[in-house]
Amino acid sequence: MPYGADMHRGSAVAIGLASLLMTCGVVALAPAQATTQNAQTLLNSLPVSPEHQGGYDRSLFKHWITQGGCTTRQDVLIRDAVSGSASGCTVVDGLWHSVYDGVTTSNARTFDIDHQVPLKEAWDSGAWRWTPDKRKAFANDLGYANSLIAVSASSNRSKSDQDPAEWLPPNTADTCRYVKAWIGVKYRWRLAVDSLEKSSILQLLRGCPKQMQLPDLA
Repeated sequence: MPYGADMHRGSAVAIGLASLLMTCGVVALAPAQATTQNAQTLLNSLPVSPEHQGGYDRSLFKHWITQGGCTTRQDVLIRDAVSGSASGCTVVDGLWHSVYDGVTTSNARTFDIDHQVPLKEAWDSGAWRWTPDKRKAFANDLGYANSLIAVSASSNRSKSDQDPAEWLPPNTADTCRYVKAWIGVKYRWRLAVDSLEKSSILQLLRGCPKQMQLPDLA
């Protein structure tokens, strides 16, 4: 949610949480010069096609798997905590902030882990052709910070499986980050956009800084 690079975290918790991620088998990459790309150019590189109809079931995307001792949900909660101290696969006295709606909580159980591009949206945009292993990799993608994000349960459920033509974060300050993250995930996984989705994103990008981080292809 994220995510990611846009959230400010305290140095102490960052050190502790990075150590825990290594213990859990998640590689924490050292800061590096990020490659950037024009967001509209990246959007224009995506295939455009109508959404696939039918066949989706959430169970087709095996999610919240255990990776090196911690589940994907636990890993994201650890990563996205803005304060607290790591203990095993949890954060003691943790605090989380939902960029979608500005909600802050110390109770992780009130937060969901949102797939930036919802599983059904991914299915309709090309994942219906994927192998089960590739769908599992998408559902648990810790390799790109924007793929998964800890947000309030209410905002996640309000979003459901809608694309940016249908839903945007209530916190309008998050709009540009949100649509760029959407583009980034679709680019990373080579997912298609439909024509209304693309035109809506293009319109939103007019009010945003032009550059965005270029994600690695999955």
